[in-house]
Amino acid sequence: MNRLTDYIMEQTQKILAIDSPTGFTAKAAAYVAEEYRRLGYEPQMTNKGGLVVRVSQGTEPGGTPETGAVVLQAHLDTLGGMVSAIDEKGRLSLSPLGGMNPNNGEAENCRVYTRDGRSYTGTFQLKNASIHVNGDYNTTTRAYDKMEVVLDEIVDSRQGALDLGILAGDVVCFDPRTVVTPSGYIKSRFLDDKLSVGILLGYAKYLKESGVQTRRAIYHDITVFEEVGHGGAASLPAEATEIIAVDMGCVGDGLTCKETQVSICAKDSGGPYHYDVVTGLVQAARREGIDFAVDVYPHYGSDATVSLKSGHDCRHGLIGSGVYASHGYERSHRLGVENTFRLLKAYLG
Repeated sequence: MNRLTDYIMEQTQKILAIDSPTGFTAKAAAYVAEEYRRLGYEPQMTNKGGLVVRVSQGTEPGGTPETGAVVLQAHLDTLGGMVSAIDEKGRLSLSPLGGMNPNNGEAENCRVYTRDGRSYTGTFQLKNASIHVNGDYNTTTRAYDKMEVVLDEIVDSRQGALDLGILAGDVVCFDPRTVVTPSGYIKSRFLDDKLSVGILLGYAKYLKESGVQTRRAIYHDITVFEEVGHGGAASLPAEATEIIAVDMGCVGDGLTCKETQVSICAKDSGGPYHYDVVTGLVQAARREGIDFAVDVYPHYGSDATVSLKSGHDCRHGLIGSGVYASHGYERSHRLGVENTFRLLKAYLG
């Protein structure tokens, strides 16, 4: 398991290093597609820019919920920003891509990508950010209309920013600041959900190297619009009868999950997950002695729920490695990764 965990952690760090906020995921998707090919699979690119990969043929004919294909979903898109305006000083106003909270982005380094292929660095700051000048610094609510990107270029006018090729609609990506500690923690922005993409790559590697034949056919669905709510709305294989979203497990007050565990979600803001699927996940975890928690997430939605709302007739579930400080500077642990991987193995056979 240590070797596969090392692989998952390595791949996660590589994917985290590729900027991919919603709508700007092509480079990250190309990298993940190439890694699936290197493992011996044939990923198919969807029209929306995601990937569908058949990783196991299955040994039983499909047709029922118990024998039809299982789709494991993880999303490659992250939070970010988009230039919405350029002021008279050449500072950039942002509109969020997904649920990027301005409090969590304050003083973060970022990159601005122009439509003609150039990129510039900058910092996302409160307007008038010098505390020795701004008497309202401590009392100002951090909101997008109170904050701006300060470019690392000698620019002091709107025209100066335009001359750099920067326009409204350009994508702004925040530094993930990825760190892996000797004690096994991984800290980074955007573990949601690149950590799960790493776990699915690890599961694909395991299937290929072990030669294990699963009872049901298994697909990976790597989506790229989850953070804005329509990632799982299309591209499911026709033979799919079950979807397992592999996304972050929530850690916080009122929940029992820890960063070292795999979380099994029984219900989120979209309603309950399929009773039989949740029960099967719990039974598999108990049978194999996997460290798990079952929780109800109050402010959460997944690709699996979106797939059902789009009309797909499937059972659905949600699991993931415990992640603290979601949508901020997130943290998980390699034990949570291992427990999530082990649950996939135990549940899918």
